[in-house]
Amino acid sequence: MNVSIIKIGGNVIDFPEKLDEFLYLFARFPGKKILVHGGGIMASKFGESLGVMPEMVDGRRITDKDTLDIVTMVYAGLINKQIVAKLQGLKQNALGMTGADGNLIRSIKRPVKTIDYGFVGDIKEVNVDLIKTLLDADIIPVVSAITHDKKGQLLNTNADSIASELATNLSKKLNVNLYYCFNKAGVLIDEKNESSIIPLINEDIYAELRKENVIHSGMIPKLDNAFTALHKGVNHVWIGKAENLLLAAKGKLSGTSIERHKYDLY
Repeated sequence: MNVSIIKIGGNVIDFPEKLDEFLYLFARFPGKKILVHGGGIMASKFGESLGVMPEMVDGRRITDKDTLDIVTMVYAGLINKQIVAKLQGLKQNALGMTGADGNLIRSIKRPVKTIDYGFVGDIKEVNVDLIKTLLDADIIPVVSAITHDKKGQLLNTNADSIASELATNLSKKLNVNLYYCFNKAGVLIDEKNESSIIPLINEDIYAELRKENVIHSGMIPKLDNAFTALHKGVNHVWIGKAENLLLAAKGKLSGTSIERHKYDLY
């Protein structure tokens, strides 16, 4: 079985028209598929309206008890169910889930080192059999960025990490492609120039670009995760804009394709 895991973020979720356009494309995306989403910007706005101000360190949200309540309500509730309802309207049999549902994703609370991130989860286990059962039944899992520790505690978990862990674990039994949709056209040589896209990156090219400090620091974690996923059995990873998703599925030139194999560059 072939399956595609597609991750979207706030650049799509926070704009109703963009979300509708993306979900229309997602509905037309061929084959078995899983949608993973976050919603950090909306969670921050809701928190601020309730007097809970967001606290971020290196792009990661510090999650105290009040913040955990807010992100759970926003990610697993409002955003997740809006997406599921819209997909049902597009004749896509979607099922909204957190990591707690069906014991889908078990995490542990991130250990305190130099920073205490609070109720943030690091993924330890994915229920591959559950996902496969849903896909076999032509159900589309829509997974929000909330997991659990199997001891009664919910945990805020990075959506990119959830997409990557789902992909790597499923790749043990299925053929998996991973798509990251974000606010840039792909990996750029110049982050301010959308036309400076790098269409293909393999390990040799990535090493050279890092050596020359060409890749923007914010992209490095995404690419590191991409190569880790590829080394763990994922077939293909793509990074680009949501509106180019169908082009990517058809193998058309769009976004950046990440390939594990090293090639002779000469």
